[in-house]
Amino acid sequence: MRTLTAVLLGAGSRGRYIYGPYAEKFPNELKIVAVAEPDDERRNRFAEIHEIAPEHVYDSWEKVFDQGRFADVMIICTLDRMHYIPAMKAMELGYHVLLEKPMSPLVEECIELEQASLKHKRLLVVTHVLRYTPFWSGIKKCIEDGELGTVGTIQLTENVGYPHMTHSFVRGNWRNSEETSPMILAKSCHDLDIISWLMKQPCTSVSSYGSLLHFRLENAPEGSTDRCIDGCEVEKECAFSALKMYMQPPHHPWARYMTNDLSQEGILKALKEGPFGRCVYRCDNNVVDHQVVNMEFANGANASFIMSGLTQSGARRVQIMGTQGEIIGDMDKGAFTLYRYVSGEKIEVSCNVEGDGHGGGDERMVSSFLRDVRQFDSNSSQGLTSATASLQSHLMAFAAEHSRLHEGQAVKIKGSNK
Repeated sequence: MRTLTAVLLGAGSRGRYIYGPYAEKFPNELKIVAVAEPDDERRNRFAEIHEIAPEHVYDSWEKVFDQGRFADVMIICTLDRMHYIPAMKAMELGYHVLLEKPMSPLVEECIELEQASLKHKRLLVVTHVLRYTPFWSGIKKCIEDGELGTVGTIQLTENVGYPHMTHSFVRGNWRNSEETSPMILAKSCHDLDIISWLMKQPCTSVSSYGSLLHFRLENAPEGSTDRCIDGCEVEKECAFSALKMYMQPPHHPWARYMTNDLSQEGILKALKEGPFGRCVYRCDNNVVDHQVVNMEFANGANASFIMSGLTQSGARRVQIMGTQGEIIGDMDKGAFTLYRYVSGEKIEVSCNVEGDGHGGGDERMVSSFLRDVRQFDSNSSQGLTSATASLQSHLMAFAAEHSRLHEGQAVKIKGSNK
């Protein structure tokens, strides 16, 4: 098996904790030969771990393209609004591309990216990792095997969990849709993609409601301050205290995403100076903290999706109702139950969720991408989560956000699911 070489754009959380470790664990499959990252410490540390030559260590993604193509694939983990241009340039140069979701916060760019992958005959695989998990692929197989008959309704709930909500979507990089993407696209295009994949029908109409209900200035309790560390009188009673969230030794599960210095002094400095120390009621966030989406499909089936950041856990739960059976599942537990109407059978299915993040999906996704690259020819499949396959769920997300901003008005979607 030939070892593939890769250029990594962005050594943030996905680059550091997913793609880097994969190359370390499977060096016969993947070798990262270049990295572009503006943060000095992250860039240099990543380059040291992967023994990257100095001439291929860059402080901006733009500089990567000055030397032409020098690897097999490009992995793009930049922020949402920095996906389109490097992905287009990479495909023009002949790279196969693994692109973090969403493809782009602009519908026109999503369409152009899909068209470019076909034009240049390059793989453009979007990281809809849930399709690769044992949990969702197991449910998909039940549907494909006819266990449910015709699917009539899918009900999916994404519990974001208040820690993830406050870290990423109130204080963090995805807090403001003007700078990144709306919540339904940045976080929940995973879920719309799963619904589209399981339904295997074109989505024809979408309506949606949602708002920023809680994390607003008018909800700030009396005695609170701009930063949790500034003598806030209610910090100890506040569920969203930055001190509670980031001062969690020895592993610091959240602090590692906000600072490279995980000493107590380093974390306190970040809380005093950086965005993650701010009061959750006094940030420049505008993305919703809860949203519902209703969908209709070409054959008359429908689906409902609920996203909430006002939850304890980060679990996804699903109910799929068909003409011959039903599935009820909990991704966090890695298990679902199949009910057969005719026989009255109740079948418990337990999925192996050990391994990397997203219920085992991350590692399986990278492996699948590398396998597709090795086997690629111009007439071969574009991959399980190709730009063509992923475009449908992006269009659903854009329609949902348009509906939400226009008082739940139904939005018609043209085109077909792939």
